[in-house]
Amino acid sequence: MSGIKTTGEKKLMLFSGRAHPELAEEVAHHLGIGVVPTKAFDFANGEIYVRYQESARGADCFLIQSHTAPINKWIMEQLIMIDALKRASARSITVIVPFYGYARQDKKHRGREPISAKLVADLMKTAGADRIVTVDLHTDQIVGFFDGPVDHLFALPILADYVGAKVDRDKLTVVSPDAGRVRVADRWCDRLGAPLAIVHKRRDKDIANQVTVHEVVGDVEGRVCVLVDDMIDTGGTICAAADALFAHGAEDVIVTATHGVLSGPAADRLKNSKVSEFVFTNTLPTPSELELDKITVLSIAPTIARALREVFEDGSVTSLFEEQ
Repeated sequence: MSGIKTTGEKKLMLFSGRAHPELAEEVAHHLGIGVVPTKAFDFANGEIYVRYQESARGADCFLIQSHTAPINKWIMEQLIMIDALKRASARSITVIVPFYGYARQDKKHRGREPISAKLVADLMKTAGADRIVTVDLHTDQIVGFFDGPVDHLFALPILADYVGAKVDRDKLTVVSPDAGRVRVADRWCDRLGAPLAIVHKRRDKDIANQVTVHEVVGDVEGRVCVLVDDMIDTGGTICAAADALFAHGAEDVIVTATHGVLSGPAADRLKNSKVSEFVFTNTLPTPSELELDKITVLSIAPTIARALREVFEDGSVTSLFEEQ
């Protein structure tokens, strides 16, 4: 006989960075396992040190880290953690990125600009990632930036079912805050059986977060409008879109987004907005100053856990959404 046979079984191990440990713990709970203990700290000059306190040799390792603020620190920590797993002889390394940093920089608008979303994918591949699992990318094309399998999960079923259960669907209109979100908004319409409206806007290409709303396309008068977006950063775009809907006679406006980035002036804008409710998922931690009655956070952990189980058992992640 040549070679040695083994009767070992596959082993799933879940690791977490320090950016959003609450989400990792919730995913672990749904999987029925614990998060692997990890020693991680910053040196005085800001360098990051990571060491796992259990052996990862031969295991299928899943590393979760959401790119929240300070975004560059957490991306770097994730890369270091991937490298540590590679050098620990992990059988496979799947990187879970609930919120993918730099996703808005997915193409060149003008000369001499980077495509930073591609750079992040290249960094993860070089570090040793075999697979990426992420939620609601800014654009679908980012899936092609990574040279390996990418499982693109969607929060639409969670968000749409929540809104559909609390609003009279006969009065509901789904609204895209710009032309780029029309395809996503159209999926909402199919799920809720609601008509579609679009807020036409123009962004100042020389000033970040500067938006001018021009007009509303579609009937929103007397309707309950649900504005759907992938992320809310400073809140300028979505609050301006909501103001335009109220100006055109909307009875109420609900805002939904997968990723509540909520940086800078977002807290004041959301507090002072006429929007009745903002609905996010917990792909990112919600800042403490934004724990308001009008903010609802739904858990994406069950969806991520189901996807990880399908990956580990060589099942179909796509089937999770085809059944919806």
